[in-house]
Amino acid sequence: MSPWMCSLLLSGAWLIGIIHSMVQTAFVVHLPFCGPNEIDSFYCDLPWFIKLACSDTYSMEFMVTANSGFISLGTFFLLIISYILILFSVWKRPSGGLSKALSTLSAHISVVVLFFGPCIFVYMWPFPKVPVNKFLAIVDFLITPILNPAIYTMRNTDMKLAMRRLISQLLGLRKISK
Repeated sequence: MSPWMCSLLLSGAWLIGIIHSMVQTAFVVHLPFCGPNEIDSFYCDLPWFIKLACSDTYSMEFMVTANSGFISLGTFFLLIISYILILFSVWKRPSGGLSKALSTLSAHISVVVLFFGPCIFVYMWPFPKVPVNKFLAIVDFLITPILNPAIYTMRNTDMKLAMRRLISQLLGLRKISK
C-alpha cells in the first residue's frame, strides 16, 4: 500500500465520519423536547435521543436508522471483502503462508464480527421491546476490547511459555498443599 493510498483511505474515513455526524446532528438540532429526559440505555445514542422529542419523529427515526445502518453494514462488508481479497492473494502465492494468514485473519474477523455485530443490531433494530441493547453494550464495551490483547498475547511464544510455567507452578503448589 502506498502512502498516497493510505492517506486517501484515512481522509475518506474522516470525511464520511464528519458528514455522517453533521447530518445526524442536523436531524435533531431543532427538535422540541419535553417530559422525562432519561434514556434507558447504556448508549446515549441518537435513536434514543430522538425518542425524547415531543413531536412525531417517525420519518426522522427512519432516516437515522437507514443512515447509521448503511454506514455500519457498508463498513462491515468492506472489511470482510478486504479479508477475502487478502486470503485470495495469499492463496495464490506458492510460499504456503495460507495457514498463517488464515490464523491471523480468523482472529481479526472474530473481533470485527464481535464489534460490528452489536453495532449493526443496535442500528437495524434501534428500539427493541426487550433490553437486549444493554447486553450488546456489555459485549461491545467489555468483551471486544479484551479480545485483541488476549488473542495476540496467546499467540506470542514467550507468553505461551510463561503461562505454562505459571500454570505448572500453580498446579505444583496445589499438589503440595493437599
